Amino acid sequence: MDDRAHDVTRMFRQLDPADPDTTARLHELLYDELRRIAARRLSREQPGHTLQPTALVHEAYLRLFDSGAVDWRDRAHFLGFAARVMRQVLVDHARRRAAAKRGAGARRVTLSDDVLSDDGDGFDLFDVNDAVERLAALDAELGRMTELRFFGGLTLDETALVLGVSRRKVAKDWSFARLWLARELGGGG
Repeated sequence: MDDRAHDVTRMFRQLDPADPDTTARLHELLYDELRRIAARRLSREQPGHTLQPTALVHEAYLRLFDSGAVDWRDRAHFLGFAARVMRQVLVDHARRRAAAKRGAGARRVTLSDDVLSDDGDGFDLFDVNDAVERLAALDAELGRMTELRFFGGLTLDETALVLGVSRRKVAKDWSFARLWLARELGGGG
């Protein structure tokens, strides 16, 4: 874990919402982390995607801090929560686009070796979201891991940190989850 990650964890533990300096510094550190995750996640989107990394991070940031009650234990807890919020933002964005087009042109995603990614010839984002929910109903940890990898754009190492498991376990589970999703979505292997 780098110094910045230690700073974030330490600040979570010492967070005093009444202290504007601590709160401002924490927001600055977390915004940078969100921006990095959003850029990595959206780099897999098809060209011309209307949601840019800055817009994704701003929407997620607003949702993360809107309540004013920050209660994260550490950086890993924050990353996990941020992945869930980014999932909500991406799905909401796709729903708005699909509704605007009356269902035509809904975003499509494919299962790649690294993560699920858009390529125009894959699965509907809503179908993937529904499949991840079904996977979570069968195995909550696999569902959570898939959410972190796809919707949160987390690496294998970051996912392992959030889940508190080894990188090897995440890699193995990710292979299984991709195969399960491909079968579930009718895409074969």
